[in-house]
Amino acid sequence: MHNDADTMFAQMMIVHHEGAIEMADLALEKADSEEVRSLAERISSAQGPEIDEMTSWLEAWGEETSPTGGMEGMDHGGMEMEGMSQEEAMAELESLSGAEFDRRFLELMIAHHRGAVDMAQEELQGGENPQALDLGQKIVDDQEREIAEMEQLLETL
Repeated sequence: MHNDADTMFAQMMIVHHEGAIEMADLALEKADSEEVRSLAERISSAQGPEIDEMTSWLEAWGEETSPTGGMEGMDHGGMEMEGMSQEEAMAELESLSGAEFDRRFLELMIAHHRGAVDMAQEELQGGENPQALDLGQKIVDDQEREIAEMEQLLETL
């Protein structure tokens, strides 16, 4: 049992999580602080299995694993960070180093997580699949906790 909201949530969250993992993997290479590297490792290790889980649902539901009709119906804010696309954000992060990288990574990941929370809340309001609803709530809880952690880290940089 699933509806269009469940399908859209899984398709879009896969893309969104892939972006977070791409950013986190870069932070593992470039971050100056151990706290930022540790956070990046946790983000990557949590979101990889969630991608696998959502992919398996879509396959079981007979749905495409990537969004087909573009992004309509989904708030574009979920896919952008401070008005930047994933590619623009990655290019900016690639150009930075040291504490400057750490600060910008945290700022962009906070914006990225807020987009994921918004997308998960849309699922909680409109979805019907129990597993998707459970994952939506888990994403809200996990990412709000990580946002608070990143805001605290920013104060120490």
